[in-house]
Amino acid sequence: MAEAGPAPRVLAGALLVTQDDRRRVLRGDLRIESGRLTHVGPDAPREGAEVVDAHRFAAVPGFVNLHGHVAMGLLRGIADDRELAGFLETLFAVDAHRTESDVGAGARLGIAEMLLAGTTTFLDLYYFEDAVARAVEELGIRGYLGWAVLDADKTTQRGVPLDNAREFVRRWKGHRRVVPLVAPQGVYVCGPETWLGARALAEAEGTLCHFHLSETRREVHEHEATTGRRPAVWLDEIGFLGPRMVAAHTVWLTGDEIARLGRHRLGIAHCASSNLKLASGGIAPVVELRAAGAVVGLGTDSVASNNSLSMLREMHLAGLVQKNQRWDAAVLSAQELLDLATREGARALGAEAEIGSLEVGKRADLSLVRLDHPTLVPARPEAIVSHLAYAAAEEAIDSVYVDGVPVVEGRRLRTGDWPQIRAEAESAAEPLWQSRPVRAPR
Repeated sequence: MAEAGPAPRVLAGALLVTQDDRRRVLRGDLRIESGRLTHVGPDAPREGAEVVDAHRFAAVPGFVNLHGHVAMGLLRGIADDRELAGFLETLFAVDAHRTESDVGAGARLGIAEMLLAGTTTFLDLYYFEDAVARAVEELGIRGYLGWAVLDADKTTQRGVPLDNAREFVRRWKGHRRVVPLVAPQGVYVCGPETWLGARALAEAEGTLCHFHLSETRREVHEHEATTGRRPAVWLDEIGFLGPRMVAAHTVWLTGDEIARLGRHRLGIAHCASSNLKLASGGIAPVVELRAAGAVVGLGTDSVASNNSLSMLREMHLAGLVQKNQRWDAAVLSAQELLDLATREGARALGAEAEIGSLEVGKRADLSLVRLDHPTLVPARPEAIVSHLAYAAAEEAIDSVYVDGVPVVEGRRLRTGDWPQIRAEAESAAEPLWQSRPVRAPR
């Protein structure tokens, strides 16, 4: 039976940045029926459809944000200008005061920001994820939501985190836009039993596993001092690494670790902005990881460490840092950067048959980007991918569709009341900011 949905719609005359296997860019139409694309190219049938004149726009696949903590939207700017250990000290102190209600307010704020910037799918790692799931359904984005799992003696969660994750996954399996999963936090708060328990749960429930890995030298060196193994090697040797996993950061890796992650075809969320701001000190070996067989996408991390959820900015910075670090301007081309933000992010999620490109049969997740915006002029087909990777501003994104439903139109959020979202976020943020540790002046 076909999925219920709005009446068919034709986006007519757009510049189609298809991101298909041939990376075609052409003038044409998109016909959307029951949430999916039924025509991509010239001369779409108009029968029974609402026709939208899209000749002033480029149609671009929705961005896939492969790592974040969306509910931390309330904490933008709360722990700036300090390295990861100091940053986490503040965040852990504030986390002890969080409630399911304020997590929901933060999630709505972050989802609104992502939708307005063209992100239609995101991968999340946090707790109180039921509140995030409700925000996903309310605002119409696509959310892959991982309940944070860590050792029971290292958590502020009520109950056993692994049990909480199990219950969350079972509550939300089968929902249209919510995909629940298991998310072990990292080697610094998870012992081997927790890691293997998380893997067993993911396998039993058929979900992804998402986790932080080798973000800083300190994390790597402390784990090596304790176990005698670097984190990626240790995870491999205890039998954790395997298919359907996405690791975030992976900055500090050896050649052996890169080979291991590639051999398991891990998804990798490259978070250039967050790593730069937290002074992780290294540059993730994106080129080597891809060559080894890992599937690399882009993630923003949270606004507490980024401080933005813009995938346009993430593409730009990811390209610049790789080129600069390698003294090679050809590394991570504009086309490759757009791939990481769309089809490769989808592939890391195991969702490449559904999202990541504009192709017949796929879900109609896309943005309409203004070709008359100053950051996209000259609006030439041969330059559009470059403009998206290196120049485009979020304000150029006019409309956003998820499952063929317009969630943003004319730069206005259609599925939520922005003044209310903002007011609730401001109110919920107040006690959290009051609870932050006072930092002595330098």
